[in-house]
Amino acid sequence: MKRVILSLSFLCLLARPARAQSPEVKFIADTLVVQAEGTYATDPDLATLTFDVSSQEKDLKRAYDGATQSMHRIVVLAERSGLKKEDVSTGVLTVAPSYGGDRRRKARSYFVRGQIVLKVHDFSQIGPILDGSVEDGIADFRSLTYSLVDEEAAKQRAVAEAMHRAVGRASAALEEKGQKIGSLRYASVDVRQLMGVARLEPAQMLMTESAEVSAGAFDTRRRMAAPLPPVAPERITVSATVQCAFQIL
Repeated sequence: MKRVILSLSFLCLLARPARAQSPEVKFIADTLVVQAEGTYATDPDLATLTFDVSSQEKDLKRAYDGATQSMHRIVVLAERSGLKKEDVSTGVLTVAPSYGGDRRRKARSYFVRGQIVLKVHDFSQIGPILDGSVEDGIADFRSLTYSLVDEEAAKQRAVAEAMHRAVGRASAALEEKGQKIGSLRYASVDVRQLMGVARLEPAQMLMTESAEVSAGAFDTRRRMAAPLPPVAPERITVSATVQCAFQIL
């Protein structure tokens, strides 16, 4: 008799979770899950130029003044090219003394280095800026990057396209049975990285050999000719994936 009572109690315990889960089963039954992708492609509207300025002298003040003057010449060149003040970013100048292998002695020379970044919206000015900066060894070219001013807006348009496709697919799937989609019950969004953002390094630019030799080595600043940026940068593409759960009416 005791065994029968225990068995009945065990069956009652099993039955309770089944009744508690019934709303979830109903939720799944009248829900349609759809996944879709969307893309948005546009031309880049921002070019970022990065330069290094440096100076090495036995006297610290002369080394610092030399680097400062080079940076100032780049700023003046940028202003003449129509760049605004907020598009010119000058970094902090760093000083590295050289002791010639013996730090207990006075520094033999000082190396001062800094970086300057220019944001160019008019791509026709890239060539003249590169010509003016590399000429006469004012600065060392480091990189040229094509990108978007407002990346977030591009991502939102890609997500909107993906969502539009998801709604269209859900509507088409239910139309055959005479049903319609209702409210959105769940959605997940995944935006992928930008594709087509171009970054050019000095090695990718036009280089010419020079016969001039200084201290037994080629002068790298004199070897670099005017860099040639691409005539038409690639379009930038943003892709997004959405997964949506719609109520079925």
